[in-house]
Amino acid sequence: MLTRRLPSTGDDVPVIGLGTWQVFDVEATPAELAQRRAVLDALFAAGGKVIDSSPMYGRAEAITGTLLKEMGARDKAYLATKVWTQGEKAGIAQMESSLVKMHAGRTMDLMQIHNLVDWRTHLKTLRRWKDEGRVRAIGITHYTVSSLADLEAIIKAETIDAVQLVHSIGVRAAEDRLLPLCQEKGVGVIVNQPFGQGGFFSRVRGKALPEWVADLGIRSWAQLFLKYIVSHPAVTCAIPGTSKADNMRDNAAAGSGRMPDMSERKRLAEMWERL
Repeated sequence: MLTRRLPSTGDDVPVIGLGTWQVFDVEATPAELAQRRAVLDALFAAGGKVIDSSPMYGRAEAITGTLLKEMGARDKAYLATKVWTQGEKAGIAQMESSLVKMHAGRTMDLMQIHNLVDWRTHLKTLRRWKDEGRVRAIGITHYTVSSLADLEAIIKAETIDAVQLVHSIGVRAAEDRLLPLCQEKGVGVIVNQPFGQGGFFSRVRGKALPEWVADLGIRSWAQLFLKYIVSHPAVTCAIPGTSKADNMRDNAAAGSGRMPDMSERKRLAEMWERL
């Protein structure tokens, strides 16, 4: 799988990861654990490693951590989670809890401030934690187009390692200013909602893939959506969520082979607008 370097840390990050919102928020029954273990096996087998979670996602952190411990796979994973609360003490307590739930050890690979909640307070804590080796990288996140201006202002004013944002073939606003800014500032970009929360599949249901995308190694609509995203040079990783191993393998395949060049990306976007 293609990797991209997180500029400020030097970590090489595979371009297709796994989001855990909803899909890993399940009871820890043998059947549910086995299904998610198969997803993680598929992720790692394909060369992926980024697993993104949050305290907001219910049991997702704990399910992820339980499986990684059982699999002896902590060293295969690049763990990213978030702080999502108000106040310094509450933030520290929440992050300590996430380290335990995810069986991350002493250090979380990437700790992000979820939806910019009390971001100034948590950024101070995270800088201290980074100095102490408790996090490798610091990030900020949001999931709406309306938040892009806030993310842009923070990246201009502060030193951070990564930003998580909404970007897709159907939501391309970040391409105008924010993605170029991240390239300029050396900020990694993690993309959420690559499938428009699943809505993109409804739009293409019953429609055949354009014949020309076979030259890019694209064999499914999911791969088309993901290759459009990760072919942008500013993007570090996309994190589609799934609870199915077959979907994970299909998603991961988008991280290999030839990527669309800028003219092909434009052609893909134009194709999408005509659907």
